[in-house]
Amino acid sequence: MKPRLTRRGAMRLGAAAATLPLVNVHTAFSAGRLSLALWDHWVPAGNDAMRKVVAAWAEKNHVEVQLDFLTAIGNKIMITMAAEAQAKTGHDVYAFDMWSVHEYAEQLDAVDDIMQHFTAQYGKIGRAYEYLGVSNGHWRAVPVAWGSAPLTPCGRISLLKQHAGIDVQSWFPAHETTPEASAAWTYEAQLKAAEACHKAGVPFGFGCGTTTDSNQTWGATFGAFGADLVDAKGTITVDSDNVRQALEYAKRMAPFLPPDTVSYDDASNNRALISGRSAMIWNPPSAWAVAKRDAPQIAADCWTFPNPRGAKGRLVPMRPYFFGLWSFAQNKAAARDILAFLGAREQMETLTTATQGYDIPPYLSMADFKIWEEVGPPKGTVYNYPIRPWHDAEYFITGSSGPPDIGVQAWNRGLIPTMVSKLVAGQTIQQAIDWAKDELEGFTR
Repeated sequence: MKPRLTRRGAMRLGAAAATLPLVNVHTAFSAGRLSLALWDHWVPAGNDAMRKVVAAWAEKNHVEVQLDFLTAIGNKIMITMAAEAQAKTGHDVYAFDMWSVHEYAEQLDAVDDIMQHFTAQYGKIGRAYEYLGVSNGHWRAVPVAWGSAPLTPCGRISLLKQHAGIDVQSWFPAHETTPEASAAWTYEAQLKAAEACHKAGVPFGFGCGTTTDSNQTWGATFGAFGADLVDAKGTITVDSDNVRQALEYAKRMAPFLPPDTVSYDDASNNRALISGRSAMIWNPPSAWAVAKRDAPQIAADCWTFPNPRGAKGRLVPMRPYFFGLWSFAQNKAAARDILAFLGAREQMETLTTATQGYDIPPYLSMADFKIWEEVGPPKGTVYNYPIRPWHDAEYFITGSSGPPDIGVQAWNRGLIPTMVSKLVAGQTIQQAIDWAKDELEGFTR
């Protein structure tokens, strides 16, 4: 996963987007056409399951559906999105991630009625989704499980127990428990464990480059310290006691990070875990899934669990996906129907099961899908991957203390992980703060 293109950059590249392969679902009694552009899931079985789900809807509703899976490789999904927005023609329904709902909010129909139905049925949705999905008081896209993944710790059970004295399965067992069971899992505990595992030659695989994983890792860390770079009005607050405390923590952690932490990309931590060179990373279960295929003895020793607790709580960094309806869509009635269909529990459970539990639904009431209990080895390894009530946690978006138009710039620039990389390079906390302040002033002019 790489930082997304700016809107202007995507517009420039839009004309170069290649013609997309079409997947058409024909029905016997076609009463209209509908086109969807969705993220090309990294789990092949996911796309197959989506085809079946959409085909069932198409057959029932007598609609001919064009279903296109667009890859993130080469930013094809973002380039095509920008090209369609500029041309005001293309698919009816499109998949949006992170900041893109806000970026194209003026060209998306409101879906408040769909969301009111869902929240009445499934419960209130978390702030992370509202922050990214609501613009000018209206829901502009429907949050879905498809592609949505938090960045949670994945630790080696034996290495954490041997070198750090941590039994993660007792903190986060594969069954219901109480918040007291994991009360000891704090940022201070993580720091001590990082030191112990570094001395043992299996350092935690944390990067501080300008990548998606690094943005989420250090963004959630800063959030847990209450280290907001800007406030809700966009006022710069980077030179604060809370930011200094977060940077002090990062400075203490720096000696225990991998030697190539500054040059980490989003695959570096995966490789570190799969090769046996790291005792813990923050990542969705994709690293565990690859280990299951390539290094089964390591996969059988992995346990996924929520992030540490800080002064502001246990914040789990999230990267959600949304399905939105373009304002220029040709078949809006069918589009709204399929949004309501794909956003419902039954379909989300079917699709999440097909991806072996990788996709996380937006409603906490859906944390009871059976797939997280059953998948292994070891059985229960991703039971604590979705937030559960006794985790006393919430999903978090890096930069969400400020307005989205500032948050997206801080994300694209990798502002928070770059501050950490400056400490790794030997700069002082004040130098990191001064640099970030200059950057933020540029964003807010």
